[in-house]
Amino acid sequence: MPRNLIEKIWDAHVIQQKAGHPAVFEIDKMLLHEVTSAQAFDELSQRGLSVRYPKRIIATLDHSIPTDKNRTIIADDAARVQVETLRKNTQKFGIPLYDFGSQHQGIVHVVGPELGFTLPGTTIVCGDSHTSTHGAFGAMAFGVGTSEVAHVLATGAILQYKPKTMKVEFNGMLPAGITAKDVIMKLIATIGVGGAKGHIIEYVGEAIRAMSMEARMTICNMSIECGARAGLIAPDETTFAYLKGRPYAPTETGWESAVKAWREWVSDSGCTYDHVVEMNVSALRPMVTWGINPEQAIGIDDCIPQIDNGEQAYAYTKLTAGQPIRNQPIQWAFVGSCTNGRIEDLRLAARVLQGKHVAAGVTMYVVPGSEQVMQQAILEGLDQIFIAAGAQFRMPGCSMCLAMNADKVPPGARCISTSNRNFIGRQGPGSITHLASPATVAASAIKGMITCVEDVL
Repeated sequence: MPRNLIEKIWDAHVIQQKAGHPAVFEIDKMLLHEVTSAQAFDELSQRGLSVRYPKRIIATLDHSIPTDKNRTIIADDAARVQVETLRKNTQKFGIPLYDFGSQHQGIVHVVGPELGFTLPGTTIVCGDSHTSTHGAFGAMAFGVGTSEVAHVLATGAILQYKPKTMKVEFNGMLPAGITAKDVIMKLIATIGVGGAKGHIIEYVGEAIRAMSMEARMTICNMSIECGARAGLIAPDETTFAYLKGRPYAPTETGWESAVKAWREWVSDSGCTYDHVVEMNVSALRPMVTWGINPEQAIGIDDCIPQIDNGEQAYAYTKLTAGQPIRNQPIQWAFVGSCTNGRIEDLRLAARVLQGKHVAAGVTMYVVPGSEQVMQQAILEGLDQIFIAAGAQFRMPGCSMCLAMNADKVPPGARCISTSNRNFIGRQGPGSITHLASPATVAASAIKGMITCVEDVL
């Protein structure tokens, strides 16, 4: 029978399946960071276990680290212990660690792809929900809990129930100025935060095929926000061109055979899915969240809707139904995160900011997703554009995506952000978050209020 891509990868990785039980499922690769790995390593040590496949794992620092110029001096005791513990554990168990100054330190979901560690047809896990990012390469990638991190460290496998499959087809071509962030936010607003629960999504369609790898990573990154276990896109020539020559990718001698094998990771003609969603994106407008979850998002021209059981969202964000989202004042702006901290995202923000200045009363952080992204931005002079515009160009890390480090939005302040979650207090206790694309964030920073590029250029 014809199979879709999700089924093909699943079938290729089932080690054992007993009726009524989860499958023993092979994991090809794992990424580690300082926050969710310590307890897993402790379990191995307590049980006298070793890491079975250390060469299938890489680690880096991202979540709790500072992003100022003196980041090697970690003032927060908990963060410092997390970092030192990861250093000790990776050395003890022979796992490569991309530390400060390694040229590849950064957010796990930025570093993995840029190293070529993320490859088509593989299974990838990390103790982080946005591991779905790696699905952009035709990999089945998903977040796991700390106890499951220990299982993978010790065995290279995990217990998993077979997911349902969903196809999301984006028809039409994106209008000028509309980005992958707007596309995935529109999907989440349409099907809801539980719309893909229990499924892995395969993204297809004309709009997807036209996207760069970095845009595809943004799409897959936010799959988790509509309840999906993961999201992926079949590899194609764009994928292969991105991967060629990267450190962990196949070398020149094995490149052609690798590409030949990767071409098989596509859905068969006539295959079926448990659920199908079609969406035309040819008239899409910039999207912005107004509430306290990613489902609560509207187009820039729309007014805040009246929804059932929305009292908490209205009260927390200090907004009311019927208000326009455009022109809502902001005090903070953030470009970065595993969703939009890549070089294309920084280029887009710089294009909007060039020759302009951040509004008085607005603090703007631009945080590259990795040391490689930072170096490329400096090479292209983007850092100088940000600094001239009055933004802070900081060191790589998760930064203001989540309040797990020193970069926090103050209580009561409103921030427009390129990150992936607008939960209550996500960017700091009492802070208010509006999600948007890098272009929308940059334009809003200039105006000092939520707006879009066409209002500033």
